[in-house]
Amino acid sequence: MKSTNTTALLTAFLLICGAGFAQAQVKIGTVDMTRIFNEYYKTKDAKAKYSDAEKAANDDLNGRVETLKKSVQEISQINADAQKQELSKEALEAKKKELEPKVAAVRTLDREIAEYRASKQKSLQDQFLRMRKDIVDDIMKAVNDLVKAKAYDVVFDKSGLSSGAVPVVLYSREDFDFSSDVITALNKNAPAPAPSK
Repeated sequence: MKSTNTTALLTAFLLICGAGFAQAQVKIGTVDMTRIFNEYYKTKDAKAKYSDAEKAANDDLNGRVETLKKSVQEISQINADAQKQELSKEALEAKKKELEPKVAAVRTLDREIAEYRASKQKSLQDQFLRMRKDIVDDIMKAVNDLVKAKAYDVVFDKSGLSSGAVPVVLYSREDFDFSSDVITALNKNAPAPAPSK
């Protein structure tokens, strides 16, 4: 379906271009959105922030998992002690009483870890999507500003793929590409890099 829509769109575009050539030259531009996205300084900042948040969440999760492991080991030890033949009935009852709150605590901690993991994954995904949307909005503004300034009639993303995983733009002349101009516009307000120690 998508491939048919893309073909219809390109056919319509070519017909319009063909009709338009009689009156005026159509100015075509291309950009590499993947390259622009990766070379925008805010993308690098966002990746670093996301990586830090992910590491903090993993460290916290690992700490909780370690606590769970220790609690499970304690329970295993109490169980092993309760199996000893020499234990009196009173000692065995004491072991059972000691075991009950620990088992309940482990179940609670296990549930909390599962909930925490799901919550953190959603939180990180939401953070990533927000950052990505802000970056894409910035890129689209920069592209549109340059489209107006340079009077492009049509602009294609040459990094885009069709539904068949085939590049939408199979070929374009290098001088059609104004990705570097977009990257320059986006990075003009980038903070100066911190001095190396």
